[in-house]
Amino acid sequence: MTIKVMVVDDSAVVRQVLGGLLDRAPGIELLHAVSDPLMAIERMKTQWPDVIVLDVEMPRMDGITFLRKLMAERPTPVVICSTLTEKGAQTTMEALSAGAVAIVTKPKLDLKNFLQSNASELISAVRSAAGANVSRLAARATAPPPQARTKNTADVILPPASEARAMAQTTEKVVAIGTSTGGTQALEEVLTALPRVSPGIVIVQHMPEKFTAAFAARLDQICEITVKEAVHGDRVAPGRALIAPGGKHMLLKRNGAQYFVEVVDGPVVNRHRPSVDVLFRSVARCAGANALGIIMTGMGDDGAAGLLEMHQAGALTVAQDEASCVVFGMPKEAIKRGGVDKIVPLSAIEREIQAVSSKGGLR
Repeated sequence: MTIKVMVVDDSAVVRQVLGGLLDRAPGIELLHAVSDPLMAIERMKTQWPDVIVLDVEMPRMDGITFLRKLMAERPTPVVICSTLTEKGAQTTMEALSAGAVAIVTKPKLDLKNFLQSNASELISAVRSAAGANVSRLAARATAPPPQARTKNTADVILPPASEARAMAQTTEKVVAIGTSTGGTQALEEVLTALPRVSPGIVIVQHMPEKFTAAFAARLDQICEITVKEAVHGDRVAPGRALIAPGGKHMLLKRNGAQYFVEVVDGPVVNRHRPSVDVLFRSVARCAGANALGIIMTGMGDDGAAGLLEMHQAGALTVAQDEASCVVFGMPKEAIKRGGVDKIVPLSAIEREIQAVSSKGGLR
């Protein structure tokens, strides 16, 4: 089935170049490329798009107001196309909270070259959005991928252990969470429900550089626990959640009975940096049975191999169920590989995390 797309952006370059790239992509048809939401509303009266690629800062009506109107009246998958600035990151977080499916970043300068060089990422975002369970995003806002390419695995960052071995039990537990498409809203639901006394949490949310800091800051304002973008050497402590920074990998390390994180450079793994597989493998190695692994909504298979390694190392592993996912890809693949102990709805994940604190062990 052809994916019908509308581009709403006040930049003529974006409309021309991005519109052309999308229109030439197999299985995608560009319906319209318009300069502001009011013009989009007029065009949508005659034909409704399957996906909207939306700028945030535009004349006559801003993108967030338009997005909220869409989610209230007729939920539609929206990909935010935002300038990569600190100010833009804060605004884009607001858009994700309002129900956007994903972020595509664009620079202020040399837009044409950027769009052409990142065509596969842009097209992938649109394809992913088309398959999203947007009703899940709309509910929270108001209360097929490109051809496979050769992928790096977690081996490029952290070689596999020579043999499986049980980890010594410690008094501190670690919760490791991996998520992607739809994850910003899902994480908000989970983390805001946690009490101040909760186990230490490490998170990989697929997100571009600079956006993770804004995302963490926003969560920190609305959660009882402390939420921050991870910095190399940060302690994983009760009542604190560390989010891997965009453009870097995050690994768990142990020093005695305490855990901390390493933030490192390295090649993309499963087309992502940070990668869930890298985090999960390090948790399997350093925490073993002292850990809880959770894989949530997201496209692709990043995290499936790492969650299996956690399971084999004695950790309890949980996957979000299909009905509550925006995209069931990552949990589905983890379940398929046999690395999942429990499948639960999003509303139950907070209870799984709290149970870690109340048990001497995780199994």
